[in-house]
Amino acid sequence: MKYAIIIPDGCADEPQESLGGKTPLQAAHLPNMDAIVQSGVIGAANHVPPHLPAGSAVANMSLLGFDPNEYFSGRAPLEAAAQGIELGPKDWGIRCNLVTVQDQIMKDFTADHITDEEAVALLETVQQELGSDILEFIPGVSYRNLLIYRGEQAQAPFSNDTRTTPPHDLTDNTVIHDFPRGPGSDLLSQLMSKSVELFADHPVNQARIANGKLPATNIWLWGLGITPKLPDFLDVYGKRGKMITAVDLLRGIAALIDWDRIEVEGATGYTDTNYAGKGQAAIDALDSTDIICVHVEAPDEASHEGDAEAKIKALEEIDTHIVGPLVAELKSRGEYRVLVSPDHPTPIRTKTHSHGIVPFAIAGTNISPDDQTSYDEEQANASALQYPNGHEVMKYFLG
Repeated sequence: MKYAIIIPDGCADEPQESLGGKTPLQAAHLPNMDAIVQSGVIGAANHVPPHLPAGSAVANMSLLGFDPNEYFSGRAPLEAAAQGIELGPKDWGIRCNLVTVQDQIMKDFTADHITDEEAVALLETVQQELGSDILEFIPGVSYRNLLIYRGEQAQAPFSNDTRTTPPHDLTDNTVIHDFPRGPGSDLLSQLMSKSVELFADHPVNQARIANGKLPATNIWLWGLGITPKLPDFLDVYGKRGKMITAVDLLRGIAALIDWDRIEVEGATGYTDTNYAGKGQAAIDALDSTDIICVHVEAPDEASHEGDAEAKIKALEEIDTHIVGPLVAELKSRGEYRVLVSPDHPTPIRTKTHSHGIVPFAIAGTNISPDDQTSYDEEQANASALQYPNGHEVMKYFLG
């Protein structure tokens, strides 16, 4: 039996006035996702407990079958794992975004999609001026970077009561009331403030402004935590897996549950990603694994930008270039199962992640079809399959 999981990140949404009262899933042409529902089942799952942050770290941990109430300890440590950064028992990982804040408004949480090379140059300056044996700024991908606090040398001031706000939750809103708070917040706020001075006349920003792009005005620190003690997926579910993603968060979860990671040329973590390349890589991996998981960030990015048409296009690209070819290959091999599910809703209206249910669809061997016909939120809500604890879907999927 071969298994495939396709994660169209953040695709669940609300009815849109601009789409005639339809959600993006309902407005998009998705014949392959609909076919999964028609030959299988659709249901609804909640992957984010109400007391945990409505983000991809919690939600994807649950989607991959691990109870976030038991295992979630912060987002940044998962991304550290993706880079092979080992955190000691007293170390803390902290997400370090490069952002654009103007007049105290979060204009762009990606710093206008800053390049990897530009990010490296800015992080080198921050490390040189603000880093130490205790504080290590580490470049990642584009605006997504890390700060590691080495607690073995000086006990970290943070705790589970330290509160930070993801910058993507603040798009086009004031940041005045959303600086870090609680234990250790003074240090985080001080680092953020000092980065403003360092970036003001930085050659990277001078060049960006000259080219009509937004500058990276400062770092934004959030998502801190210690490394979670996730068990190997094989030990829990008896299957081996591989992950295809362009996002460090998913790479990190994969590393911690002992899944191999497959890198695809042209996979960007944005709406211009290499959809066809991801689909072919998934097909190529089937011989060497029990489960292949394809994560696509594009629908989530479109939602963060409030762009309904871009979200629809991303969904249609996923359906055409990933779902269709992969399911066809699975069917040709014999026994199989396929799961399509986002991690969390990302409403276009709010441009940020939210709590709430998401639709999942499962088809394949020994899955008896129900009477639903399309892959969307309305059909999922009408289904008898309701999972308030979303991590339990994995047991159902693997049968």
